[in-house]
Amino acid sequence: MGTTATRFVAPPLPTALCDYREIASKKQADREEILAKYPDWRIKDPGADVTDVSNLCLSNLSTLEREIVLQDATSLTAAIKARKYSAVQTLTAFCKVAVASQDLTNSLTEIFFDEAFERAKQLDEILTTTGKVVGPLHGLPVSIKDHVLVKGHDTASGYASWAYKTYADRDAAAVKILRDAGALIYVKTANPQTLLALECNNNVYGRTVNPHNRKLSPGGSSGGEGALVACHGSPLGVGTDIGGSIRVPAAWSGIYGLKPSVARLPHTGLLGSHDGMDNIVGCMGPMATSARDLNLFCKVMLQYEAWVVEHQNLYIEWRTELAEQGTGLPDRLVFGILADDGVVCPHPPIKKAIEETKRALVAAGHEVIDYIPMSHQESWDLIVKLYFLDGGAEYFETLAESGEPPIPSFEWIVSHTNGRAPYTMAEMFKLNAQRENFRARAHAHWNESAKRTTTGRPVDAILTPVAPTLAVPHDTVRWWGYSSYWNLVDYPAAVFPVGRLKASEWANSTRDSLPQPRNDTEKFIRDQWDPKTYDNAPISLQLVGRRHMEEKTLALLNIVEQATKAYPHKS
Repeated sequence: MGTTATRFVAPPLPTALCDYREIASKKQADREEILAKYPDWRIKDPGADVTDVSNLCLSNLSTLEREIVLQDATSLTAAIKARKYSAVQTLTAFCKVAVASQDLTNSLTEIFFDEAFERAKQLDEILTTTGKVVGPLHGLPVSIKDHVLVKGHDTASGYASWAYKTYADRDAAAVKILRDAGALIYVKTANPQTLLALECNNNVYGRTVNPHNRKLSPGGSSGGEGALVACHGSPLGVGTDIGGSIRVPAAWSGIYGLKPSVARLPHTGLLGSHDGMDNIVGCMGPMATSARDLNLFCKVMLQYEAWVVEHQNLYIEWRTELAEQGTGLPDRLVFGILADDGVVCPHPPIKKAIEETKRALVAAGHEVIDYIPMSHQESWDLIVKLYFLDGGAEYFETLAESGEPPIPSFEWIVSHTNGRAPYTMAEMFKLNAQRENFRARAHAHWNESAKRTTTGRPVDAILTPVAPTLAVPHDTVRWWGYSSYWNLVDYPAAVFPVGRLKASEWANSTRDSLPQPRNDTEKFIRDQWDPKTYDNAPISLQLVGRRHMEEKTLALLNIVEQATKAYPHKS
């Protein structure tokens, strides 16, 4: 099937040039030295028995600070502009929660509060003296994933051998735009070793955990962002996605996230393996606490002409009226429901969430049809080849530089190579042709949905799971297909929360109630289902749009949320 890991055997490698344990000890000590400057902001770990720490992260806040951090970015920018809060007040509140988030979830890597406070004071002075904000994000704290360049700061990107050797001499394109728009850059957040993991663990800083249940993963590879934003330690975070790395942590942490199509938002200024490999390309996108903040981020990126800031961006201006008001959309929309990809059946809470959302959309007057899955196993078999054109050689070479072992989630995915040699040039050409053929078939398949709608139009969007499970126990991800499929076809996808699992409400649901497994991967995931395992885990879904139609995707997300609020499920 190409989904089940074979036994991992690392290739022979040269002697390490440095010791990853020494580097990790120094990196963690450096971080602790900074945190120690804020003793009143620290949170003592209550112990492993306390799994939900999401509210504990707010326990050191004043009433005003709590009011600040519980607002979304859109509200905060308006409030700062109206001088309800100063930039310094706002930054202080989020820094306090960020420290607590680090103490309880291990979400942070680089911390530079002093720089941010210096800039916050400047912004407050500018607003006081001129009466004007410097830009639409004036005074808004924004957190950045570790492998994104922030000038003057280390970019270890989850590799021990890169620590202390990768200080950025410039800002990534998106970071430059954020600064120009008035944002305060104050922390970088954890990502896993190699970045090619839907969990968040590395040998430099250790494992990041889910604030809603610390026995579970926050997702990856933007897992530090997911945990931090979920704790309200950041109102807006920057993640990246090549197989689900924005969407899975957004879903498992209970927040919002957007994976755009490639070249719609800026993507230069990242540090990671396989620089220059463009057979499958990742993208950068926002992670936030509201759907409208996804729009805010995109609007700002394109307001500042990202296609001028970097060479890779397409010249497509942001269509604000479509994204925010749904201008031009028909009153009656058509949604396709992809509840099962034909490879792995989702766990019961996810299927229930899809059914409830479907009922709300129908009640709101929209048409809903089943979207027929197209070749999801084939898509996985292809994209995993594109991830490892060199058979994983560069990853292993980088790990060998410090002698660090591969983390379990990387061991699992790299085992799909079965130790094969790198592809030849001719084989890579063939893989690229297969990719384009698959995209053409997927495009035609979407168009074919018009034959099954009463409107005669293809579906406007697809509603589908983000993953077959809720946030998983650590080191147990086994199926990327619900997220990586949309990277292969390069469609935008937005993730949104719909609830939280209470184990007591699912006490009678057992794995025996699930369909019999169709393959080994589905059997593994079927056997994972136990409501007690996922207690308090967020439940989220994914809305997929057509290529480069990010505004329409976000407009449809607004309509989905309006429907679910107007027609809530009644037990």
